[in-house]
Amino acid sequence: MASRTETTVIYAAGAAQGIVLVTFPAASAIFTDPDRYDLSSTQYGSMFLPQVVTAVTTALLGAHLGRRFGTKRVYLAGLCAGLVSMTLLVLSQLFTSEQSVAYAMLLLATASLGAGFGLTVPALNTFTAAFHPRAVDASILTLNALLGLGTMLAPVFVAVFVGVGLWWGLPLMSAILLAILLVISLPLPLQAQAQAQTRKSGVNTGATGATRAGAGLPARLWVYAAFAVVYGLCETVNGNWAQLDMTGELGASTTVASLALTAFWAAVTGGRVLFAAIQRWFPARWAYHLLPVVLTAAFVIISMLPPNAPALGVVAFGLAGLGCSALLPLTISFGQEELTAIPATVSGTVIACYQLGYGIAAFGVGPLHAHGISLATVFGATAAVAVAMGLLSFLVAGLRPSPAAIHPRPNPAIAARLRYK
Repeated sequence: MASRTETTVIYAAGAAQGIVLVTFPAASAIFTDPDRYDLSSTQYGSMFLPQVVTAVTTALLGAHLGRRFGTKRVYLAGLCAGLVSMTLLVLSQLFTSEQSVAYAMLLLATASLGAGFGLTVPALNTFTAAFHPRAVDASILTLNALLGLGTMLAPVFVAVFVGVGLWWGLPLMSAILLAILLVISLPLPLQAQAQAQTRKSGVNTGATGATRAGAGLPARLWVYAAFAVVYGLCETVNGNWAQLDMTGELGASTTVASLALTAFWAAVTGGRVLFAAIQRWFPARWAYHLLPVVLTAAFVIISMLPPNAPALGVVAFGLAGLGCSALLPLTISFGQEELTAIPATVSGTVIACYQLGYGIAAFGVGPLHAHGISLATVFGATAAVAVAMGLLSFLVAGLRPSPAAIHPRPNPAIAARLRYK
């Protein structure tokens, strides 16, 4: 049984990871400010490509690394990568007069951020389920809510630090938090007991004999992968470009633009908690079909907002966050409950494909904007992508019952066994 300290540290690490993850998008106005980094839209978008590469790589290798080196070492490596990322971001502001140097540091920082995300988040989910074998769903929901709280707070902290003239206060604060977590975590046991017990008892952890022998992956997996790519694109158009749309198209101040991004991430987190709470009365399958419609409407509204209407922009981005909220975790849940032989492969593939969608939106919008296409037009065009996602939702879940939990478990076979021990 895990100690209270271990549980608290893992939950705190979830909140810190949320803050770190959104630090770069939250500071988008700083990166494109002519008086600071003076990045073009293309440079800003390209800055996230290293993050995508390292996040996809670590997401795909995470299970193997955990088996070889242990979940604790993977978790600590993720914290170190995040610490390196935030340190590089803080130091880069000393070289803004030499843009090439500063930009190279930013690229290294986002690469470290992606590695940290890919290593830390799966490890946190594994620890959380292992520490609470009789309350897996509630503990995973709590962890994801805290991670979401971090994503919501990052834009608020940026606005506060910008207000006092120290925008780099957020990455500095994040670096300090990660360093504290590292120091506290090192002496803790942090054993993924659920995994150890399952291996000893010989329980099937998700790989059939055919899969172990190298058989091809089921075709249905690629339906989930396609949905994850499209979802990642839609989420990132909001998450990475909301602030620049607010300041460039709607005439908002940096503070109000940060508020819009906060509204987006708050609605993402709140929506996940809401749909988890009401799934007894409002089946998750219904939410899975409804949310793309909400997101489509949000994109259309954002594209049609009049100039100098930042307050409406805040509301519209909040609506977009609600539209995104439960879609990604539900995709993993549906996949794990359908493809019961390969739950780890499902979660790893979905997260990797989500990161591919992230990369398409993070990088692809920049050149379009640089060539004179307004962000309002980009948001309007993305409404068509959200419509396609709505159609895909019926391929994923149209004939399937709702999953047992909106927030997927790291390994359903392990959690099911320990729940009834």
